[in-house]
Amino acid sequence: MSAEISFFDLFLDASLLVQLVMLTLLGFSIACWTMIFQRRKVLMAARVQLQNFEDKFWSGADLSKLYSEVSAKEHIDGIENLFVSGFREFARLRKSHAYAPQVIVDGTHRAMRVALSREVDSLETHLPFMATVGSISPYIGLFGTVWGIMNSFIALGAVEQATLAMVAPGIAEALIATAMGLFAAIPAVMAFNRFSHNVEKLENSYGNFMEEFSSILQRQTATEQHG
Repeated sequence: MSAEISFFDLFLDASLLVQLVMLTLLGFSIACWTMIFQRRKVLMAARVQLQNFEDKFWSGADLSKLYSEVSAKEHIDGIENLFVSGFREFARLRKSHAYAPQVIVDGTHRAMRVALSREVDSLETHLPFMATVGSISPYIGLFGTVWGIMNSFIALGAVEQATLAMVAPGIAEALIATAMGLFAAIPAVMAFNRFSHNVEKLENSYGNFMEEFSSILQRQTATEQHG
């Protein structure tokens, strides 16, 4: 004996509430996969940009020329935004001739810290939604399952002679909701963990660059003062 299970038939036969639960979970899943592909593209681009910029920065390029080249771009983000923000503040404070070298370096560091915070916020876009979907989807699916099984047993109690064949379809319809909850939650949790790790690595790299750049500017201001 064999039985073919059609997801579409089970969906149509389910109660209205269970159908709403399934549609909600399907929407969560579609939204999550869209965000996963988008975040993957953004984080990969940020890693490539980081590598390319650091290669250029540490190749001994003139900082003023590098600043002019980067700031001329239409869209500046990632590590380039940290560099532009820091060098712009450094040039502004140094030009005024009213600040001590340490004040100039501290002001530059603060400007880069603000830029770093904004970049991290941008990289973490959609991650809270993925975490939420990963946390609540199984419970939403379980709610649909409990509701569907409860309706099946209520209907079973209304007949004089109960058989497994009478209750099995209703239970199968209800269990689909739990399966969909897991289908939405598992990719969301995996993507959240992976992307969070990638953002943390980028943040550490940005922070290291910020400290190294500040040290370079500090040496430069000290040399100018003693010169």
